[in-house]
Amino acid sequence: MNKLKVMVSLVLLVFLGFVIFQFSNNEYLANALDAILLPLISIAYFQSTKRPNLYFSIFLICYSVSDLMIFILDFMPYSYFYYVGNGLYIIAYMALFIKIVKSLSFQHILRNFKLHLIVLTILNIYIAYVLQDIVNPYVGMTNEYFVEIVYNVSMLLVLTASLLNYFYRDDKKSLLIFLGSLSIVFSEVIGVAYLYVAQQNLLNFLVTTLTLLAFYFYFTQSQLRNEEVNQFAS
Repeated sequence: MNKLKVMVSLVLLVFLGFVIFQFSNNEYLANALDAILLPLISIAYFQSTKRPNLYFSIFLICYSVSDLMIFILDFMPYSYFYYVGNGLYIIAYMALFIKIVKSLSFQHILRNFKLHLIVLTILNIYIAYVLQDIVNPYVGMTNEYFVEIVYNVSMLLVLTASLLNYFYRDDKKSLLIFLGSLSIVFSEVIGVAYLYVAQQNLLNFLVTTLTLLAFYFYFTQSQLRNEEVNQFAS
């Protein structure tokens, strides 16, 4: 517990430093502190969990490694940084997606949540379209365009799975997973606006804050167990 308190204090201290440097227009130090926030949370997870979940561990490791790649950006071609970094994020999201869906009963979901699935599908298509429409002028019909599609789809799959998981289980753990996924999606959407529309300090602050909040929700749910579900309920 003492180790966990130390890690929480360290995360808050790093986040405070990020905020100060971000609004002081010190982009290098702000990005550096931003990059180590999530790895610190990952370390806290492995320190506090005796039997880490495999897929959640892959999610944390891949996401953290991709964040840390900013420190070697000057030593590699940008294309390598782009494809490897985004590839790691995609693997992270797919691992989290598998973690969520592997405990679901698709028969139960199809029987009870048909309308939900239709609405979620339409919403996901709309969000994906909006995101691609924003980045399209900057990437065109290149390999990066298709990477962006896969990236957005993997992220939206996590959101969809987490919401269905909440409908399915309706417990605190599933709610935290959904809140974490929702925070991630909002963070990504604002991140696209920051990268391609207006690089304002407030937008980057919101991106980091929402991502940190998402990992807080994910970390908290990792300390809980799923409750049993009555699959025969209507």
